[in-house]
Amino acid sequence: MKIGSLFSGYGGLELGVQQAIGGTVAWHVEFDPNPSRILAHHWPATPNYGDITATDFTQVEQVDVITGGFPCQDVSHAGRRAGLIRDGEGRTRSGLWGEMLRAIDTLRPRLVVAENVRGLLSARADSDVEPCPFCMGDDGDSPMRALGAVLADLADIGYDAAWTGLRAADVGAPHGRFRVFILAWPADATGDTWRVGHGDAVRARRHQDRRAQDAGHRDALTLLPTPSVADVEGGRKTRSGARNDELLLNGLAAEQRFGDYAPAIARWESVLGRPAPAPTEPTGKGGAHRLSPRFVEFLMGLPEGHVTDVPNLTRNAQLKALGNGVVPQQAAAALTHLLTIRDHALEAVA
Repeated sequence: MKIGSLFSGYGGLELGVQQAIGGTVAWHVEFDPNPSRILAHHWPATPNYGDITATDFTQVEQVDVITGGFPCQDVSHAGRRAGLIRDGEGRTRSGLWGEMLRAIDTLRPRLVVAENVRGLLSARADSDVEPCPFCMGDDGDSPMRALGAVLADLADIGYDAAWTGLRAADVGAPHGRFRVFILAWPADATGDTWRVGHGDAVRARRHQDRRAQDAGHRDALTLLPTPSVADVEGGRKTRSGARNDELLLNGLAAEQRFGDYAPAIARWESVLGRPAPAPTEPTGKGGAHRLSPRFVEFLMGLPEGHVTDVPNLTRNAQLKALGNGVVPQQAAAALTHLLTIRDHALEAVA
């Protein structure tokens, strides 16, 4: 089984797909040079086509699965909330969804796995859908939301879809990081089954099920602020006015203890099967402690050194790539769940 990866980042979404159903990556499409270095380090023989807007998908290798976390700045609660505008002047960065749709329509894969932020549920979308059966005309306020537009676009090219929202904490991570996952498949698919693996994804799902049965223990855990690219680019402020990176550093003792976060971190150590690295490093001015990229890499559920051992990446480049990335175990659990929904849907129409 072959996977084609769009907006690849450090490759987290395809790592999640591989944990759930296996496969090999046939190609990447990643424009940013720093994540591209990470991809080249781990997939040296896999082509990276760079700019999706310049990629001719009739000329790339056919794949069974297309993955993509299309750029989300304009549907993020932390962004400008311009919404999902697909075409024409004023097109936003999330308009790159249209390029992903072009790739899907050209290659017609058996599965599509997409990921985005919570804002996909509420950000407005460019749409001609009327707000009610009796409404006519356009009052300037689109009734369609971004997720609805994505699902409608998929239906328009002949794909059925299901979606789910999942926190990284729901698979054992020590931070929230809610993400929306979409699984799509050809509407005329029949008898097309997938063998779900029995590795990290299943273990993570079992951890999630056990925590659901013990709500008191789950709610007692103190979660870390979610790693964010905004922490590299000035710091995203919370409602209290503090920055995520400041909250994280204040909560992690310089002597490498984890304080209130210790139970949540211990749970993630159990899921990953390795100890957490030191949360801070004395690399600031005058030896001041700063957030360690290796610790953030651990928070994101990546293999040790996946980002931090890549040559020629600055600390800021490492943190930015990590802040934009996908937790593979979270993606694997979401895909496992969505494949069950897909199978039930196919059985219902058989």
